[in-house]
Amino acid sequence: MSLAANQHIRTVRLYRHTLKTILSWAVDRELWFSEVERVRAEFYKNSNVTDVNQRERLLVKGQEKLREFQHPDPYIVPYRPGGSLYARNPPIEKGLHQQLDFGREDFGH
Repeated sequence: MSLAANQHIRTVRLYRHTLKTILSWAVDRELWFSEVERVRAEFYKNSNVTDVNQRERLLVKGQEKLREFQHPDPYIVPYRPGGSLYARNPPIEKGLHQQLDFGREDFGH
C-alpha cells in the first residue's frame, strides 16, 4: 500500500472518529450538525494538499486535537457492549417456563 493511500485511510478514520467524538459532546442534533459542518469545512480546506510530509503533519495535528477533545464519558449506542441498555434483562432461569400465548392456544381438544 502506498503512503498516499495509507494517509487517505487515516484521514477517513480521523474524520469518522471526530464525528463520533462530537456526538458525545453535542447530543442535540442541530448543534451536532453545525459542528459537523465546521469540521467538514476544515477537512475540505486541506483536501487539496498534495505534499506527503504536509499531509502527515496535518494528520498528526488532527489526531492530537482529537485526543484533546475526547469526552470523559463517551456516548455509546444503547444496545452495544457498554451501552445503557446492553444486557439489561438477565436471561430467564432454568426451570422457568415462558408462555407467550397467554392462554389463547388451541391444542385441538
